[in-house]
Amino acid sequence: MNRLEFRESVHTLAKEVGVTVTEIHLRSMRNKWASCSARGRLTFDPKVLEIPDFERRRVVLHELLHLRYPNHGRMFHLMMETYGGGG
Repeated sequence: MNRLEFRESVHTLAKEVGVTVTEIHLRSMRNKWASCSARGRLTFDPKVLEIPDFERRRVVLHELLHLRYPNHGRMFHLMMETYGGGG
């Protein structure tokens, strides 16, 4: 997947989940696939472009849901399951 396709897929999933993404960045990260800010800025390690689609969707969904649910509480996990990201 190229960077443009990735950004488009993030915006599409954000719309499906009902959250607003203000920025999407790709930069190397040492210890994680992604991070997000309360203002809607998502940052992903470029290696996320190389992983299988289902795994990439799970990473993106995880960050998008953090825009609505900042912790890993019950609602966060319920929404991960609802949108097909597992628990």
